[in-house]
Amino acid sequence: MSAFPTTTTAGTATAAGPVPSLTSVFVRLKLSLLRNGLKQSGGRTAAYIVSIVFGAVFAAALVLAFALMRGNADAASVAILLTGSLALSWTVMPLFIPSGDETLDPSRLVMLPLRPRPLVRALLVASLVGVGPVLTFVLALGAALSVAHGAAGVVLAVLGVPLTAVTCVALSRAVAAANVRLLTSRKGRDLALLSGLIIAVGMQVVNFGAQRLGEAGGLESLEPAAAVVGWLPPAAAIGAVDSASQGDYGVAAARLLLTAAALAALLYWWQRSLVRLMVEPDGSTIGAASDAGVRDKADGKGRLARILPDGRTGAVMERSLRYLWRDPKTKAGAVTSLALGLIVPLVNALQGTGSIYWACFASGMLGMLMYNQFGQDTSSFWMVAQTISTTADAFAELRARTLALLMVTLPYAVFVTVLTVAVLGDWERLPDALGLALGLLGAMLATGSVASAVFPYSIPQDSGYKNVAPGQGALAWISILGGMLTAPLLCAPLIGATIYLHVSDQQSLLWLLFPAGTLYGALLIWVGLKVAAPRTARRLPEILAAVSKG
Repeated sequence: MSAFPTTTTAGTATAAGPVPSLTSVFVRLKLSLLRNGLKQSGGRTAAYIVSIVFGAVFAAALVLAFALMRGNADAASVAILLTGSLALSWTVMPLFIPSGDETLDPSRLVMLPLRPRPLVRALLVASLVGVGPVLTFVLALGAALSVAHGAAGVVLAVLGVPLTAVTCVALSRAVAAANVRLLTSRKGRDLALLSGLIIAVGMQVVNFGAQRLGEAGGLESLEPAAAVVGWLPPAAAIGAVDSASQGDYGVAAARLLLTAAALAALLYWWQRSLVRLMVEPDGSTIGAASDAGVRDKADGKGRLARILPDGRTGAVMERSLRYLWRDPKTKAGAVTSLALGLIVPLVNALQGTGSIYWACFASGMLGMLMYNQFGQDTSSFWMVAQTISTTADAFAELRARTLALLMVTLPYAVFVTVLTVAVLGDWERLPDALGLALGLLGAMLATGSVASAVFPYSIPQDSGYKNVAPGQGALAWISILGGMLTAPLLCAPLIGATIYLHVSDQQSLLWLLFPAGTLYGALLIWVGLKVAAPRTARRLPEILAAVSKG
């Protein structure tokens, strides 16, 4: 790397200039990476500038809010909890955005003769260069301003604010270094694909917490949580400012020392991780592959294949389940459906305004996994097509894919329904809720099998942000919207029976909906497969052409 000076040439020693410190070299390297990255495209430069503007506006608004809370009895609780939330975000974000900063991967420095302690110091200082650390410093400053009173409070604020910002950055880097091999592996890319889901779930949790906070009587309910978080670094540094302002100097010193000790421990953990990365080979996949090979050779079957039926059905089911587990896009869709199918009914039930029929939302989300079954095969669908020569072959193929999905979706739909009923405490309504949920699940699987044969589309594999090939967006929308409208219509007999039993005050007969919904859902699946099989057998060339565009 040209950034490091040379002091000798071949044969003769030459006078060298002053050797720059390793820290200054890393800071200049960070600035060079930032500058060169912005030169690559105007769009990236514009996005960076927009992020700075939004960050500055957000920081100014938050500092103003902290200033307005100064003197309020609940200011300390808010400041401590927001600082704790900030530290939590610094902890988890490197796991979901591994490519955000190339210097997060210290294995790039493995060939350089660098000692661990100067390397950690240089990386820490370089990590403080950027929008994120500056924004963290400003937020910590606002939190300290809201609770600092008197000379002691100001002195603790001067010490605690930079300590909070540095601890957040060190926490992030230590976590990233400890997991850097996970972040550069397939599992790490899976985590990145799930980042949007995690953020969506987090927003639901924040929304729910805010509603509960309003019902509980305001910010006073935050005090128990603040009392605990106030002893967790780096929020403990802001807690120290509050303690010093109240004259409790012993507690203030203990909290500040606790944060300083945590920073020292994080730096030591970071250093140990760097040393291990630079002297040990990456064995994260070698051992697993070797062990898996030994297990598979023992009896010719994997663990999954032993619980599946023999023949074509078992082979297709195993392939579909492996898609769910190993293909990033298929896994992201499945996890999103599972998570949203649980969160929406549960949140509504916890708010006390929900209905047991919200459990059917999980059936709808899970049933969408059946749509575009052949799209996940992409161009390799030609191998599947080679095994289908008759309508019976197509029926067996679609039936096995449906059974594979049922292994996951059926118990999960039952679980969500039982959990929703348990939260609402209305156990008498469990049978009819289960009947409707299973009937809707069967309808979604039935329409999904037909849509897979009639409206197939390609899923691009070269981009993590495109789920439909260019020009096939309309096919995807027609497939999904058509199924979402058709499935409730197919469930009209069950819905009509439920309404009739309620209106005619015959609620003692609602339990009949459980066996009726189960049998009706199974019947819909069978009819859907019967309708989709001949269309699949006839349209193999069209399906292959459609799913190979990505």
